[in-house]
Amino acid sequence: MKQILLAALFAGAFQLSNAQNDNLKINQIQVIGSHNSYRHAIETDLYNTIQAKDTSRSLKGLQYTHISISDQLNKGLRNLEIDIYADAKGGKYAHPKGLDIAKSEEAYDPNGEMKKPGFKVFHMPDIDFRTSCYTFEICLQELKKWSDAHPDHVPVFITLEPKDGDANFFGTKPEDFTAEVFDQMDKVIRKELGKDKLITPDMVRGKYKTLEEAVLHNNWPTLKNARGKFLFLLDNNGAKRDLYALNHPSLKGRAVFINAEPGKPEAAWLFRNNSEDPSISDLVKKGYIIRTRADSDTKEARANNYSHFEAAKKSGAQVITTDYYLPSTFFNSSYQIKYDDGTYVRTNPINGAN
Repeated sequence: MKQILLAALFAGAFQLSNAQNDNLKINQIQVIGSHNSYRHAIETDLYNTIQAKDTSRSLKGLQYTHISISDQLNKGLRNLEIDIYADAKGGKYAHPKGLDIAKSEEAYDPNGEMKKPGFKVFHMPDIDFRTSCYTFEICLQELKKWSDAHPDHVPVFITLEPKDGDANFFGTKPEDFTAEVFDQMDKVIRKELGKDKLITPDMVRGKYKTLEEAVLHNNWPTLKNARGKFLFLLDNNGAKRDLYALNHPSLKGRAVFINAEPGKPEAAWLFRNNSEDPSISDLVKKGYIIRTRADSDTKEARANNYSHFEAAKKSGAQVITTDYYLPSTFFNSSYQIKYDDGTYVRTNPINGAN
């Protein structure tokens, strides 16, 4: 029994040290991160009011919240998700309609950040608007400040979702993302983080003709060369994704990767949100970076169901997102996502030994 225990401890220590092996490529690690990382939960009175007005659907899927982005990074998470809305003139989202229909528990935007021109960060206009960083610039400044204080950190994978679309039932229509707006998004990322903090498609493509060719030849940077950096993935499958790539072959000159399917010259980092998708392991072996989910809409947490997390770990998907790196404060559940040793970064089980 003693020998078995010692062997288990040795194996765990080896995996932890191997995860910090600077010779590993960044697609040879596996990290856990958060979904809608900026989000603070809808206030209780507003939640109850909305739910009472629309009993045809449940809002239970929105019953989660997050600690600050810096606190998440301090805890060890190495994946974040940020939603952004364009607001060229400023003030479009400065007074969410939800503030008029329910008693507010805390001040909203006390420094007037939402009145300024620029990208805003929140989940849904008028309803789900509480956030730890009102603007994209503030989020990026927080990332840079934390990174500067921890210059040897494992690279942070960030999914970035630009949001627009039709007007909601309050009449608020988000500003559309255009090619010019995407250009501005790239400029903001580069300005606030700086070139030395970014891993871009150009860096990965290197001497290869296309980004996908580089990925299939495992041209991702090593952990040594990626420490202290961030890489971004556009969380869109359709028109906005294609618009971002337009006139940028293999994402030349772009700051952000896109969710392009295998066979496309831009293919490098893919979404496979169903962690039980049997294609994930093969895609990982080929060289792609895959993002999947351990849970969604609070379902797994309410049921204490770890099956999707277990599948995600085994699949080798390099990025696993969750709403529950901490247990829920909204319902009774011990559900909490982390690796067996309590960390959020480990050697990839599929390609980490290569």
